[in-house]
Amino acid sequence: MASIAARSASKAFRQVAKSAARPAQTASYSLLARAATRAPASRALAAAVAPAFQTRGVKTLDFAGTKETVYERADWPLAKLQDYFKNDTLALIGYGSQGHGQGLNARDNGLNVIVGVRKDGESWRQAMEDGWVPGETLFPIEEAINRGTIIMNLLSDAAQSQTWPTIAPLITKGKTLYFSHGFSVVYKEDTHVEVPKDVDVILVAPKGSGRTVRSLFKEGRGINSSIAVWQDVTGKAKEKAIAIGVGIGSGYMYETTFEKEVYSDLYGERGVLMGAIQGLFLAQYQVLRKNGHTPSEAFNETVEEATQSLYPLIGAKGMDYMYNACSTTARRGALDWAPIFEKANLPIFEQLYQSVRDGTETRKSLEYNGRSTYREDLNRELAEINDQEIWRAGKVVRSLRPDYKPESE
Repeated sequence: MASIAARSASKAFRQVAKSAARPAQTASYSLLARAATRAPASRALAAAVAPAFQTRGVKTLDFAGTKETVYERADWPLAKLQDYFKNDTLALIGYGSQGHGQGLNARDNGLNVIVGVRKDGESWRQAMEDGWVPGETLFPIEEAINRGTIIMNLLSDAAQSQTWPTIAPLITKGKTLYFSHGFSVVYKEDTHVEVPKDVDVILVAPKGSGRTVRSLFKEGRGINSSIAVWQDVTGKAKEKAIAIGVGIGSGYMYETTFEKEVYSDLYGERGVLMGAIQGLFLAQYQVLRKNGHTPSEAFNETVEEATQSLYPLIGAKGMDYMYNACSTTARRGALDWAPIFEKANLPIFEQLYQSVRDGTETRKSLEYNGRSTYREDLNRELAEINDQEIWRAGKVVRSLRPDYKPESE
């Protein structure tokens, strides 16, 4: 049964939601931020409500025998967060996926945020649609950097390398340089991004797309992120990274290094997060089709059951739980074949990690993403995947789901 305090907080929260200027959301940090930036009574109300949604703080946890420190949002209530950044302007450079999510979250949290992109380009148009105002919160890149105290470089990896000669002289003493990926700094021999020696250089890397950063924040949950310090001039770089992590929508954060962040990120994306999963899906589907199974059956047994039934169980409860939730026949076969797949794939993953660490993957990315024909080349490769039978069959299978909505909506 909920406590009286929790019920009172819930009632107060509903009152704040009802009076919010924008459409009401579910219980979220962002809604509390908007209340906290209004009248004193609203700030007091937000302070009273916040504890109902913030019950944990920084702690040391045992991760399978290794103790790590985890930083949580509870240690940065909105009043403290806003006071910490009261003299700062967060200049967000680039308005792609991460720029969109991080910028809107920080703005909703009551921080002073401006966006810097190429004037009148596509990103400029998208930023205006999201409420950034030219001459007030939306500026050309150089002007935004000059106005900002914390420069959040969220351009693509290739764009960071290409624009660095123009941007670098503007990162003057007293500013803070922020990244969400260690790519440009770690592989500086290839990117030529040599950071100034007289500024703090920090990183907050959300573990998900910018759209997920935004959606989890609006739900009141918050994505998990890693934080790192490359250069600490003021002695407060780590504290600043944690605070910005909360500001951009993180629920909890763990500490890493720039090197480990970029190694694990490039490795994971090419591995089980994206590259390997496409390869495994396609290989299994092709064998089923060669053996006479229909496209619908091959897709259902390869992708649909994985993404709609089994993988969510792993995310919620773990691999052992998923095994226990399956039939005895499925469980036995999975336990027998798992070590065979591990043995077969281990050399490939070792090769992949070495390719990431020695910069091979970086050089490939910079060369490809720096082409003048980059967009056309990418669209051609994605069209090839889209045209594979497995994914054409998948479109029909998805349309059969009870909660299906046309992809154009």
